[in-house]
Parts: sequence; C-alpha cells; structure tokens
Amino acid sequence: MNVGLRERKKMRTRAAIQKEAFRLFLDHGYDETTIEDIAEAADISPSTFFNYYPSKEAVVFEDEYDPMIIAAFDAQPDATTKPIHALRLAIRHVFERIGPEQMKLVRQRTELFAKTPELRSAMLSQFAELADQIADLLAERAGKNKDDFAVHNLAGALLGVMMSVMIMISENPKADLLRTMDSALEHLEEGLPLDWPFRG
Repeated sequence: MNVGLRERKKMRTRAAIQKEAFRLFLDHGYDETTIEDIAEAADISPSTFFNYYPSKEAVVFEDEYDPMIIAAFDAQPDATTKPIHALRLAIRHVFERIGPEQMKLVRQRTELFAKTPELRSAMLSQFAELADQIADLLAERAGKNKDDFAVHNLAGALLGVMMSVMIMISENPKADLLRTMDSALEHLEEGLPLDWPFRG
C-alpha cells in the first residue's frame, strides 16, 4: 500500500514526538517532563502535540506492534493448534522485522514502565482490558466462548508472563528481548516447571 506524502509527514512527526518524549522521560524523569518540554524538543507546538497524542501517558502506551502481532497471530494456520505456540510465532514474525531504532524504543518503553510508578499503575489498570483482548484471540483459535473459564485463565497467565518479561528486561539491559519473551512463553507452554532452563 502506497502512503502519501502528507501521511508520511504525520508518521515522521508522530515518531519524533515519541522519540524525544522517551529521551526526556529517561533523562529527566516522567513526572518532571511536561508536554511543553516534549513539544519544544520535537520542534512542534503544544497544540500540535495533542493532534497526535491525547496525553503524556499515551505517548508511552501507544505503539504499532499490538495490531501487528494480532494480525500475525490471526494469520497462523489452523494447524498451529496450540494458541501459545501461535502467539510465539506471531511475536517472532513482528519483532524479527523491526529495525534497531524501533527496538531501542521498545526497550526504552519497558524501562519507563519499570522505573515510573505512575506508568506501572496505569498499566495495571489496563489489565482487565488487555486480558479481554487476549481472551478474544485465544477463544477464536480454540473455538470456544471468550467467557470460558479456561480461556480467561490462560489469557491472565499470558499477560502475567509478558509483564514478568518486561521487569526482567528492564533490570537486565543486555538481555535479548525477543529470546527472553520466547523462552518465557515456551516455559508457560510447557506448564511452568520450576526446573526450566532459561534461554534468554
């Protein structure tokens, strides 16, 4: 699909806002950084900031990867019967194709969640919504109702594993994000045995 000049300009501005915001948050602190600071660093006006993000918090939470992972998950063949395995393949498909600059932003986002109590609280408040989204994906693949107990239980387990990985990555900047996530999901897929060899 061809993207027009206007749309490309909007995408560049959006990316610049996020890049500068992350830099300021990590250098000066999330609470200490204002929208005016971000706008100045991105060479836009504060009113233009709100054309792209509804709030400072949204700059951290909004990314392009969730829809891409969902699409890659849906594209997995029906023969991939295990939903956790299908999710592992979908995550690999997306993150093996992003560049170093994009991966840097992913890691910075993870670091911000770990370091900022306000963002951690906001993330936890979205737990129910995220669990419902994951449950929708799992239910469709498994041919079950999304309100099925087992579906919701697995959705909660998946979300818990992903949050655990975020904490691990934030505490170990040298760890490979994709390998750590894949190993953690494989551990869940195998039933979470305590003698599991970490392969991050």
